[in-house]
Amino acid sequence: MINLKQLPKFQNETEEADFWDKHDVTDYFDITKAKSVKFSKLKKTTKSISLRLPVDMIEELKVKANAIDVPYQSLIKMFLTNALKTA
Repeated sequence: MINLKQLPKFQNETEEADFWDKHDVTDYFDITKAKSVKFSKLKKTTKSISLRLPVDMIEELKVKANAIDVPYQSLIKMFLTNALKTA
């Protein structure tokens, strides 16, 4: 059996953050009982890239995107997602 320390009561988030900066979580929680979770509703981190496309291709993308009422950059992401799934 693991001897765990008693977690103190915190007055505010700043006090708690300061506490965790100086202490190890494994002294207070039994990590062998931890469960894996997925945060499916979290928004993925994105990164801007520069991509050179022919002007006529961009215009065609805009027309197709407009037809289904989505921004053309979102349409590009949809196409890339589908291509990655089938690759």
